[in-house]
Amino acid sequence: MVAPGLVPLATLAQTERTPSCEDDIPPELEEDLRAFGCKLIHQAGVLLKQKQVAVATAQILYQRFWYTSSMKQFSIGDVGMGALYLASKLEECPLRIRDLINVYDLLLQRTTHALSPRKHTEPFKYAPMSYFGNTFYDLKDAIVVAEMQLLKRLGFNVHVVLPYGTLINYLRVLGLMNHKDTCAKAWGYLNDALQTPAYAVYAVPTIVSAAILLAVRHLGIALPSTPPNCWWDLFDAPWDDVWSVCGQIMRLYRDRTQEDRLRVMNMMNKKEVRNWLEENNPPS
Repeated sequence: MVAPGLVPLATLAQTERTPSCEDDIPPELEEDLRAFGCKLIHQAGVLLKQKQVAVATAQILYQRFWYTSSMKQFSIGDVGMGALYLASKLEECPLRIRDLINVYDLLLQRTTHALSPRKHTEPFKYAPMSYFGNTFYDLKDAIVVAEMQLLKRLGFNVHVVLPYGTLINYLRVLGLMNHKDTCAKAWGYLNDALQTPAYAVYAVPTIVSAAILLAVRHLGIALPSTPPNCWWDLFDAPWDDVWSVCGQIMRLYRDRTQEDRLRVMNMMNKKEVRNWLEENNPPS
């Protein structure tokens, strides 16, 4: 599954047709489910006061996983939990499994409430689970299985290179360190890119260059962009790849209908994904 390089990246064949696509899940729906799973990882990390490096690592491992496995076979919620649990060990800031279960149970209940017709009339109220009930042990088993599957399907290659140090170095080279808004904007775009497959497909210099490009264009800062004097060439970032990453990030901000949002929220479980496939892809 791993292309040659310093970090494991998806191959061309994997990006052209993912395992979920092989199971007739539309690319746009897979993209939304990936993003929603990463949002849950981020929200869980915030509630657990986990380090950003662990949360970012978890999102990257989560994105890599879907180039080896289908959403028809594994639940996005379970894989998200397993990725955060594994990443916390890798970054030497381990979580108690009970804390992780409590937080994900809260997020699951919040999602269920958002899907309920009573959401406009009744405020959300968290109902703590019983530690002697089935829910706790089911989630505990799901975390253990998901962690095992992540390691197995990624071939134990869980090395992750985060982009933040590279961003600071590039901003210094470009003379943008005095532009605080540029740094903050680019940093934000790097975090947004975690919700896309970019880190599983492109090298860090390309992703950082895309974040800088979006930031300077948004702020109206001019940089050399006319061949042969293009600033991204300093970092060996191919223009086509930089532009592709920009497109992936900007797609996160596209307008979605309420129906599309609810559909994604209702497909956290592989059973719900299978039900959707049966309804929308009836056997011929």
